Amino acid sequence: MTQPHDEQGSSSPEELREHVEQTREELGQTVQALAGKTDVKARAQEKATAVRHQAAAMAGQLKTKAADVAHQVQGKLPDPVIDKAAHAADQVRARATQAGHLLEDNTPEPVRHKAAQGARAARDHRPLLLAAAAGALAVWLAYRRRKA
Repeated sequence: MTQPHDEQGSSSPEELREHVEQTREELGQTVQALAGKTDVKARAQEKATAVRHQAAAMAGQLKTKAADVAHQVQGKLPDPVIDKAAHAADQVRARATQAGHLLEDNTPEPVRHKAAQGARAARDHRPLLLAAAAGALAVWLAYRRRKA
């Protein structure tokens, strides 16, 4: 951290001042590094951010993989099965829309307001929810493998 003195003679006052200033600079950097290591809240936030980014990346990978698998399966199905599934999906959509309208008509306003708040919160925290879903899926798969 500090440099040894010249053995050829004493240093000038200007050299000593420069040496003191350099030592102060090094000490300041050391103190900042130590303070950074002891700032638990900042380190926890950095770690949380890193985990959040990692979870978002994993969720993206899972989404891509699921889409690839769905595409592969869809390519292998015979046309009558695809047509029947499309018809069933249309019926389910129609029933769901009908049920949604019926539910909306019969649901009190405060409940609708709270449901809208929940939906907004889910949209605002989508990466976190995807990460939680990916974690739950991983736990379920691990449990299923152990059981088998």
